[in-house]
Amino acid sequence: MSNPNPTPEVENQIQVEPTPLRCFTGSVMSGVLGFALYKLMIAIATTFATKPIHSDNPMVVNIASAVRTLVVGVVALGTGIFGIVALGLFALGVQLLVQKWMKRD
Repeated sequence: MSNPNPTPEVENQIQVEPTPLRCFTGSVMSGVLGFALYKLMIAIATTFATKPIHSDNPMVVNIASAVRTLVVGVVALGTGIFGIVALGLFALGVQLLVQKWMKRD
């Protein structure tokens, strides 16, 4: 059945130090994903703009516009997050390079 005294699981946490190469690689990958989401957001917004809602019911129009706004907003949020992560990783890579150069001197 159930073990009344479970043994605690020991997790081996190995900390990997950040390197400029890893930061720049992550920055490029995040930037590419952010750009792809940006293009997707533009395509979705254009598709929604070219296909208006055909209904006389105001409730249908309100719900449809809310769903469209939500879809574009979620994709825009993802775009912004990936963009900020790309900038942050790039800045971290530059900071690590500067620190490495300062240690040599």
